[in-house]
Amino acid sequence: MTAKLPVQPPTAAVRWGGILAPTGALAALGAEVIEREPFAYEQASMLWLHAHTSAALLSFSTFMNVLGGPWVSFPLMALLPAALWLRGSRAGALFALTALWSAVGAQWFLKLLYGRPRPDLWPDAVFVSGLSFPSGHVTMAAALAGVLTVLTWRTPARWSVLMLGLGYVALMGLSRVVLGVHYPTDVLAGVLTALLCVAAASGLLRRGQGGR
Repeated sequence: MTAKLPVQPPTAAVRWGGILAPTGALAALGAEVIEREPFAYEQASMLWLHAHTSAALLSFSTFMNVLGGPWVSFPLMALLPAALWLRGSRAGALFALTALWSAVGAQWFLKLLYGRPRPDLWPDAVFVSGLSFPSGHVTMAAALAGVLTVLTWRTPARWSVLMLGLGYVALMGLSRVVLGVHYPTDVLAGVLTALLCVAAASGLLRRGQGGR
């Protein structure tokens, strides 16, 4: 017998709000990115942050670069759906698989669509390649946080998971700017991309519960 799903599927209004709001915000940001110029405040804020970055913060940001990279994130994004499937939560596994990997695909598509170069304000502290908008590290971090929050929403751990997830995403976003490899709007776009994918995939949970 299939175990009871560990999640409460969002209502249609919440799900569609989670799809339409990030889509609109991404479109607005993307329209500005197409102009090929940084937002007025971005370079100044990044230069200020760089001037006030301590050695400890730089080291921490370098650690986050590894933690949020594909060598760590991709195995986690494969193991989570597998664990849910083995526990009998097939709809939960399908939701996690779809949300996480659609976020990866979406951020690559948006990078190619907008073609925004990475910032070039100071020498990179880490090796990076590819385009800038949205941040892949932040997209994956926010997708993981979003999926885990949905999966635990009916448990006593939900607020702890939510707060830890928000903290993880915030630190990941900060680290990308500290390292000078992303603009702040790349970070915001990564969060929006993840929210969109998690909200869209959450419809699979309702199907898994017979549309209740």
